[in-house]
Amino acid sequence: MWYFAWVLGLGLACTFAILNAMWLELDPRYTSSTASHPADAGNGNGHGK
Repeated sequence: MWYFAWVLGLGLACTFAILNAMWLELDPRYTSSTASHPADAGNGNGHGK
């Protein structure tokens, strides 16, 4: 019976890993952009630094 808990735990861990990766791809802080660093992206008004 221990294998049921093991399979359920493995399934939950895989689900958590997939959801975490999807969340990180949607979060703009972690996506790649043209700037190599957030400080290099400018001040947000389109004029750079």
